[in-house]
Amino acid sequence: MAGFKLDARARLSIELALTAGRSDPIFAGRQEKDAKALGMTGAEIDMARNGSSFDFQLSSAIAVALEPNVEHCERAMKAGIDAQACADIEKLAASYINRSLLRSA
Repeated sequence: MAGFKLDARARLSIELALTAGRSDPIFAGRQEKDAKALGMTGAEIDMARNGSSFDFQLSSAIAVALEPNVEHCERAMKAGIDAQACADIEKLAASYINRSLLRSA
């Protein structure tokens, strides 16, 4: 199994999952434009917004971002995502959570 890369496409997929509940059509439109520029299909965008992916490793990465815990990280590592990538995914998720908390305060 090939190693997982937290590249622009993976980061955007994670962002889509983490921000799916936002009711901001301008933000959602920007995300869709960015996703299309990266070659993502409408179905891939929808899957990411629903917290999953057609790609098994990316789906595992999204699970780590949505619920960072030991169990999800262990599953991700079994899927070929190394510990450093898990830590990077958790940091990315925390940055979105922190931004969300700042906006709601």
